[in-house]
Amino acid sequence: MLSTLRRIVQEVSAARDLQAALDVIVRSVSVAMCVEVCSVYLYDEDTGCYTLMASEGLNSQAVGRVTLSRAEGLVGQIGLREEPINLEDAASHSGFFYLKETEEERYCSFLGVPIIHHRKLLGVLVIQRAEQRRFDESDESFLVTMSAQLAGVIAHAEATGSLHFPGSVHKPRQPLFSGVAGSPGIAIGTAVVLAPAADINVVADRNIDDVTLELALFREALASVRESMQDTAEKLSGQIPPEEQALFDVYLRMLDDKALGGEIEALIFQGQWAQGALKQVILEHIVLFEKMDDPYLRERAVDVRDLGQRVLAALQQQQKSEVVWPDNAIVISEELTPAVLGEIPRDKLIGLVSIRGSGNSHVAILARAMSIPTVMGAVDLPWEHIENHELIVDGNLGRVYASPGSELVEQYRNLVNEEEIFGKGLESLRDEPCITPDNYRLSLWVNTGLMADTVRSLEHGAEGVGLYRTEVPFIIRDRFPSEKEQEDIYREQLTSFAPRPVTIRTLDIGGDKSLSYFPIEEENPFLGWRGIRVTLDHPEIFLVQIRAMLKASEGLNNMRIMLPMVTGVPEVEEALYLIHRAYHEVLSEGANIQMPPIGVMIEVPAAIYQARDIARRVDFLSVGSNDLTQYILAVDRNNPRVADLYQPFHPAVLQALRKVVVDAHGEGKPVSICGEMAGDPAAAVLLMAMGFDVLSMNATNLSRVKWTLRNISLKHARQLLDEVLEMDNPRVIRSAVELELRHRGLDKVLGCRSQVNRL
Repeated sequence: MLSTLRRIVQEVSAARDLQAALDVIVRSVSVAMCVEVCSVYLYDEDTGCYTLMASEGLNSQAVGRVTLSRAEGLVGQIGLREEPINLEDAASHSGFFYLKETEEERYCSFLGVPIIHHRKLLGVLVIQRAEQRRFDESDESFLVTMSAQLAGVIAHAEATGSLHFPGSVHKPRQPLFSGVAGSPGIAIGTAVVLAPAADINVVADRNIDDVTLELALFREALASVRESMQDTAEKLSGQIPPEEQALFDVYLRMLDDKALGGEIEALIFQGQWAQGALKQVILEHIVLFEKMDDPYLRERAVDVRDLGQRVLAALQQQQKSEVVWPDNAIVISEELTPAVLGEIPRDKLIGLVSIRGSGNSHVAILARAMSIPTVMGAVDLPWEHIENHELIVDGNLGRVYASPGSELVEQYRNLVNEEEIFGKGLESLRDEPCITPDNYRLSLWVNTGLMADTVRSLEHGAEGVGLYRTEVPFIIRDRFPSEKEQEDIYREQLTSFAPRPVTIRTLDIGGDKSLSYFPIEEENPFLGWRGIRVTLDHPEIFLVQIRAMLKASEGLNNMRIMLPMVTGVPEVEEALYLIHRAYHEVLSEGANIQMPPIGVMIEVPAAIYQARDIARRVDFLSVGSNDLTQYILAVDRNNPRVADLYQPFHPAVLQALRKVVVDAHGEGKPVSICGEMAGDPAAAVLLMAMGFDVLSMNATNLSRVKWTLRNISLKHARQLLDEVLEMDNPRVIRSAVELELRHRGLDKVLGCRSQVNRL
């Protein structure tokens, strides 16, 4: 069944639209499972009804016309129960509802499974046969697997606005795709798709005006590939059997005008660019070969793909410099990299979307430094098909709207204007301290990693640096930076903020942060070799970095050192030994420095329960709220598939944060928090109430948080904290906090997040 499933999935992927995909499903499943009927009923939540959208075996006149209410018939029961129903005699079931138009009275056996995507019911997939016999477990498993595949196709169609129910009076939904917030802000512009090198599956569609030029480019690419293959054949002549040598002749014949080459040129004549025409023809032939029964011929699909990749590589080399950059360009790529970012004209670029990647990837860090709204991990975005389409990129919520309606565009433009006006009003707070109406003083620091962060931080009135990410200078090089190079980098950071304190985190690689010259290959990197574990295993790296930090601090004395990913006291003690060793080495070289404060990041559950023991051994604690939340909730915060489960307002997270504060203060040590929570005005109110001594955040959020805390008393914040700690639902907790802010006239600070949720 596995090969059959793969074949059906490939056919569905090659379908031109949703209806074609549904027709492929019902036809292929009925053949594969030897049943007389296979049908798809799709659910429209606007009307609360199912519509028969495709069927093999039922009356074709019923398709698009027959509907069932939410609870009607066996289809309705499957949707309500969200589980399969398997019957040997459907008509005898109490929930059976006869639909005369379908002419289904001839069929006894019935098996139906729900079609669900991300907890949302999309429809029901049904098979029927005349014989009165219950379907077996393998049949049920196969149909459930097919429904899972179909769910993604339907969800994609719904998100792109291409799902239309016959006779529906409702407007199609705005094409919305969710990802991970990479860099805050909103961009409204034109999509520019940058395809990766030589991947035939992800070439974008693009219309052309100059057919002659495109044909010339294609033919030049073919000539290049032919020449390359002939050279290869000559080199291997005499080294491989004659039958293998003959394969090169087969390859060359495939490129002839009467074969693949001719089909590709025909599409170019129709206005498709060469790369898009190549993709369409190659993928169609791959599907044809893979459907063949003969094993030898079926394997030729690999040859066709290889041939397509070779021609594509030649085309991309020719067309590499032909990107036309519109004003207000939003760049989309399967995987954005710093190198790609560096090739884009900055005066044209207003937004970024990456199909892969996380909010902590290097390009996301750079995007934040450049204030470019960015969405990462938009895995469902049909990016190959949206070249030159208008897009809205919401970097606050991790959303992308493709070809949005004029009403939505206008609403977003209004939000952007309101944000700009409000932001300008906050500029007057730059040099003001963060003091509540009842005179409670709270320090607001920033997180940095690039000099661009430093400039912006000082412009926003940062009082210090709660987290300087030292891995950034390591990531952007092709080798470990020397001690002197590191010293110069840290010195620049310390000097820029002096006399304000700067907390420098020791190298934190692993997880989703890797170095090209120091690869870490693991099945589960977030639970693997990362943070302090790496540097303690490589004291030569750790000692060089500590020596560079200490030398950089000479004469400034505003540095603090922080250890990441600590899970126990032994790691702290070993790191302290190495730090003191480096300190005495630097002193012996004649440096005049003071021993800086040493702190530990609380990022994993183990550290929460040892916070008091750890606090006794160091000078301060700092909570890394991003990692701590994901480890407590067992949710990868960079995975868009489970992004809605990543809830910083989860009761378990709030209880953990309060415990760390109580334990740190119990040992007389200050505690800060750096992460997304600190920069969220709603969360900042609760963090202040818990007793955090410092909130450290991205510079862009500092003024907003300061304005909020200057307008709510510590007394009221503590009352609100007591109330929400009695709640057990993270969404209810967030809503309660935001409602309180609105009641106090502070709703402007919620900005696009709360307003867009209501669009």
